[in-house]
Parts: sequence; C-alpha cells; structure tokens
Amino acid sequence: MGADHTRSAPPTPPRVRRILVVTVVPLFLATLVAAIVLWPRDAPRPEATDDTPRYHGTVTRVVSEPCPPNPVVPEGTPTTAAGPCGTVTVRVQTGPDAGQEVQTPIPTGPGAPRIDVGDDIILVSLIDPEDPSVSTYNIAEHQRGKPLVWLAVLFAAAIVAFGRLRGLAALGGLAASFAILLTFVLPGISAGRPPLAVAIVGASLIMFVVLYLTHGISAQTSVAVLGTLASLVLTGLLGLAATGATHLTGFGSEDATTLSMFRADVDLHGLLLAGIIIGSLGVLDDVTVTQAAAVNELRHANPNLSRRELYRSATRVGRAHIASVVNTIVLAYAGASLPLLLLLTADSRALGQILTSEFLTTEIVRSVVATLGLIAAVPLTTALAAVVTTAGRGEAGAHTGEPTPLVPRPATDRAEALRALSTPPTRNTSPATPSGWPDPDRSTDTTW
Repeated sequence: MGADHTRSAPPTPPRVRRILVVTVVPLFLATLVAAIVLWPRDAPRPEATDDTPRYHGTVTRVVSEPCPPNPVVPEGTPTTAAGPCGTVTVRVQTGPDAGQEVQTPIPTGPGAPRIDVGDDIILVSLIDPEDPSVSTYNIAEHQRGKPLVWLAVLFAAAIVAFGRLRGLAALGGLAASFAILLTFVLPGISAGRPPLAVAIVGASLIMFVVLYLTHGISAQTSVAVLGTLASLVLTGLLGLAATGATHLTGFGSEDATTLSMFRADVDLHGLLLAGIIIGSLGVLDDVTVTQAAAVNELRHANPNLSRRELYRSATRVGRAHIASVVNTIVLAYAGASLPLLLLLTADSRALGQILTSEFLTTEIVRSVVATLGLIAAVPLTTALAAVVTTAGRGEAGAHTGEPTPLVPRPATDRAEALRALSTPPTRNTSPATPSGWPDPDRSTDTTW
C-alpha cells in the first residue's frame, strides 16, 4: 500500500496546548453531562403488532397471460384489468413450506416489483379470514440484503484503499455517528426530550468523536472542533429565529403529519430545528477541518507570514470552498424532496403562493440557515487557527533567550531571471531504457 505521506504538523508550544486543553476539555465534559441529563431512560418501545409472515424465495418460472375482462366497469374505461397478468412459480427457502414450489400471481399496481426468473424475492403469507386453514402466497418485494452487503464492502474497501489508516478511522467515526443517532438522538426525541437540545448535544458528541478519531488529537483538530461547535450553536440560534419569523409549525411534510398521528407528544417544530442542525453538521466538519488545515499548510510553507496574512490567505480558500458548498446544500435538499417538488410544478396556484407554502418555506429556511452557519464557520475557524499557529512563533528560541529570527525571502536578480527565461531547455540526459524512454524507476526527488 505504501507509506502514509501525510505531513506532520509542527509541534505546538506548551502554552498554546494548555490553553486549548483548558478550553476543549470543559466543553467535552459539559457535553457529556448534558447527554447524561437528556439520555432517554423512558423511551417508548415499539408496540408489538401481528406482522404478516414473510419468507424468502427464488423465482423459477414466470408465465404471462392475457388479463380477463372486468365484470363491471364505468363507461369509457378499458374492459380489461390493468396488467400484467399471469402466475409466478417460486421455490420457498424459509418457513413451513421450505423446499417446495408455490404459485403466486404476478404483482400488479403502482410500485409493484418487476419479476424475472432467478430473482430472490420476499413472500407474504395471507390467511383466508373465512377459512384459517387456507393460506396463499403473494410477492411483496425483492430481497436486497445481498446487494447492500456488497455495496457496503465496496464502500469500505474504497475508503481504506485510498485513505489507509485515516480511511479506517473515518469508518470508525461513521459507525460512531450512527450509534449516537440511534441510541441517543432518535430515542431522546421519541421520549419527549427537547429536540433542539438533543440535536445540539448529539451533534456535539458526534463532532468530538469523529474529528478526534479521524484526524487525531492535535491543536489543528482542536481548532476545527471549536469552530464547529461555535457554528453549530449559531446555526441553532439562526434556525430558531428563522422558523419563528416564518411561523413554521413543522407540519410541512407528509412524514411529519403521519408522525403526529402516531406520536402526538413529539414537538414537530423542535424536530425541524433538530433536522437543520444534524443535516448541517457533516458539511460544517468539512469546512472547519479544511480551514484549520489551510492555515497550518500556509504557515508551514511560509513561516514569515503574519497573523493577518495567514487569515487573509486562508479566507480566500474558504470563499472558494463556500461557493461550491452552497450549491451542494441546496441540491442535497432539493434531491431529497424531488417527488414533492415535481408535484408542486403541476400546482395551478400562483408562484408566490407556492413559494410561501409551508413545505417550500421549510426547505428554503433549511438551506439558508445551514448556509449562514457555514459562512460563519469560515472566519471563526480561520481566525482561531491563525491565532494558534502564530501564538508560539517567538517561543522556539526560548531556551537560548533569543526570539526566532524571521528569514527574509531572497531577492531575485532581474537580469538573471530574464536570462533563465530566454535560455532554451536542455535535453534530458538521464539513463534511458532500451526502448529509448527514461527509466521509469528513476527517482525524481532530486529534481523536484
């Protein structure tokens, strides 16, 4: 696989490390205390229901046939049933009829799966209410477990192959994120805890675990942590103000309305704010880590840059990053709501009424608030990183009692530069292979 060529950051002065520790550790402890207080000890458990039995099977034969005419149809409608019609022979793999072949009708209707020979499918057993001893099988959907496993393996292999140990740490951070979401955030909201507080605490836990696990414990990571935490709090406050100003109730989607029917105690307005915070966390991490790394690389490339020059140079990087991330956020929200957006295009109402509807206003507020949080993350993180990277500039020579001298850039003679530009390039005199091409194994380290 090769060695990891990640450049190690220069050592941070002890005084700066102490300041970061005194700042970050209390914030981490406060997050842990808040998580303990908000932990869902009385989260409701799913109610037991009489689920229809589901069994695995493999399609061995598909027979299509003309659909029979409908016995009673309104005038002006087709006289035959909507297809396709026919039978499917399935070899049952699990359940009481394992190893046997059964026949089921070809699935029909909106969203019905398209069946071919060799497909692995899910069967449901339907019992006749008039005669419980009689049961029939119907095809519910395809089995998706095996393709999902292969996709997960490909995903993990690609990350580890490219990122090596850093990629392996990223997979661990991803697992930790899902663990926090499934054990704290979602059960906490279901238990009636304030969704906004649960989202901020949960996002902070994810941030601490993921950033330090993926990027290591360093001053650069601590800067990204502080920038992300400040931006998360600011995003929550902006979301609270924006949803209040636009009078959003949280009932802007069909999913929220359905949830209110099953769980009337869930605060949908707070759930909307929680979704904004959780949704913006991943992009916030990206921006803050990039800005902290940019400042560190600029400082390493030119130690003579002042704090203001570091801030200005890294901010230019942040502007380019934000310009692309803004489009990413809007398209991500639009892609997740594409069916409803397409439905709105067929709406006969005026454009102003559509834009100010609960659903579209919710999506606009999501995008705007997340973008404002990202924009604020750039100057916050960049300024903090510039302060940290230049704080110990004069401490390197503390053991000699003299500050570290700033080496000026060497001046370039104008005549020498013009002579170098006008001189024709020389031919490559490196050893060549029998084919005439330079040796591919020749090291280029000296040249570069």
